[in-house]
Amino acid sequence: MIVIPAIDLRKGQCVRLRQGSATQEKIYEHDPVELAQQFASAGAQIIHVVDLDAALAGQTSQNRILVEQICRKTGLIIQFGGGLRTVADVEELLDKGVTRVVLGTLATQSPEIVETLVDSYGERIAVGIDARGGRVMAGGWQHETAWTSLKFACDVAARGVSRIVYTDIARDGMLSGLNIEQTVEVARASGVRVTASGGISSLEDIVQLRHSGEPLVDSVIVGKALYERRFTLEQAIEAASNGKVSIS
Repeated sequence: MIVIPAIDLRKGQCVRLRQGSATQEKIYEHDPVELAQQFASAGAQIIHVVDLDAALAGQTSQNRILVEQICRKTGLIIQFGGGLRTVADVEELLDKGVTRVVLGTLATQSPEIVETLVDSYGERIAVGIDARGGRVMAGGWQHETAWTSLKFACDVAARGVSRIVYTDIARDGMLSGLNIEQTVEVARASGVRVTASGGISSLEDIVQLRHSGEPLVDSVIVGKALYERRFTLEQAIEAASNGKVSIS
């Protein structure tokens, strides 16, 4: 299982939100590009970058400059989401060096565009399912859609999407543990690979996810727990690799 550290950008700074609420923000004193390089040095294979300004406003932000720098200076796989509302947005980020984009609002509003993008870019297109109470949320997690998590997962899978990033919003930024049961259900219903997100608080959470018995759940995003120094990225990678907790 792959551990993916997260960098959430707002006004050029690294932040974490509680349950996706813009009014519950904590700023961490890190240079985003330097932090990405530290993650690379610690053994990260992939970094998950989110442009919160763009996600909340629904338009381009200056954070995309930082995203381009992160791509260039780390040389890692960069997975990016936030504010991708048009095909032009997707093409711009892929041109900037992003390896994989995660579509949220665009996918809920225009599923046919997802299919077109998958035809053009294949596995570089993923879909984020951000759920609250079993319903998919959009517009920076502010608006409830008509989609249920499982129905949406099956729909995007049928359109050729090969990866879903599943987040239980109620747990995101809360350090309360993953919703492993729902994550596994999404994987089994859709039949595509799933990255788990939202709520990792300890190395035990990572071990439990690894032992869930669902091979399609092959990766996990870790954010606040790293920033709060609950464990190191190196420890998380070890736990995901061997299914054991080590504090050495």
